[in-house]
Amino acid sequence: MTETATRAGSRRREQTRARLLDAAHEVFAEVGMDAASVETICERAGFTRGAFYSNFESKDELFIALVSQLTEAKLEEVAVRVRDLGPRDNVDPALLVHEVIGRGVGADLEPHLISELRTQALRDARLAAAYLGWQDAMAGRVGEIIRLVVDAYGLRMRLPLDEAARLLVDVADDTCTRALLEGADADEVTVQLNARMERVAALLFDPPAA
Repeated sequence: MTETATRAGSRRREQTRARLLDAAHEVFAEVGMDAASVETICERAGFTRGAFYSNFESKDELFIALVSQLTEAKLEEVAVRVRDLGPRDNVDPALLVHEVIGRGVGADLEPHLISELRTQALRDARLAAAYLGWQDAMAGRVGEIIRLVVDAYGLRMRLPLDEAARLLVDVADDTCTRALLEGADADEVTVQLNARMERVAALLFDPPAA
């Protein structure tokens, strides 16, 4: 097989995977993970079951891949926002985290999907391992973003970086779950998450110098 043919095959595989993920996003949002079938996802994407199983071992693996993709895309937006921040005197750490982490992590992260993923993980050991791996990866990315903020503004943290990142992820997870149980819509979830992120940030960083 020529190098050109290999690259073309890789592109087709990437396109197939992307279409399956897009279709899964629609179907999971409409009917949830339990009710969604591989057949429905394939039909929505315009592929056969063979195409599905050449990219994913199971619906669970597809679900994890979808949540990971959505999370990474949003956190990359936050990282770009942090890198673009200009200098600011006497920055308020709580406000800064609210602007660059709270808004980013809170918005468009499909809290219903993430909550359903955790519920399924409680019932399935293999899915639990994948879920924990996703959470660890998310905490790592949040930690990278916090490091950018700390380095840019010379902030002093009251907790080690990895513990602070894990705490923010746990707060986000708990806030989203409780808000959903209370019947909040996506916008209300974001408002509640931003407010809690700001309060937690005030505890993680030393106050600005007078």
